[in-house]
Amino acid sequence: MNVRNCKKCGKIFNYVTGYPICPTCKSALEEKFHEVKQYIYDNEIATLKQVADSCGVEINQIKQWVREERLTFSKDSMLGIECENCGTTIRTGRFCDKCKNTMINNINNVVKANKPQESPKEDLKENPRMRYLDK
Repeated sequence: MNVRNCKKCGKIFNYVTGYPICPTCKSALEEKFHEVKQYIYDNEIATLKQVADSCGVEINQIKQWVREERLTFSKDSMLGIECENCGTTIRTGRFCDKCKNTMINNINNVVKANKPQESPKEDLKENPRMRYLDK
């Protein structure tokens, strides 16, 4: 049994996985999430500060939901967060499309470079003898 203190209220609770907050704080945070989501839907031209002030949520919490891809801003919205790599304004996630593609290409290149090359096998047509396995 893994027991921890809640990051929000300090109460002791049985921790399973995820962000270490108690079930009470987690349900309150979910209610705030739905409130923020509805506010953004109703007020597309609001800024992050206006959303945070109106809903009683920290700006960092809203950014966290966007990075987790739970919140997505529309293309017409003035809201957005910065790409963690280059700083470009994005609507959801952690990285812009350009940085995602660059990372994918870099990972693929590393995988290809580390892939073991097979040694050339003898051509069996040139040497048709029967072979036995050593015991």
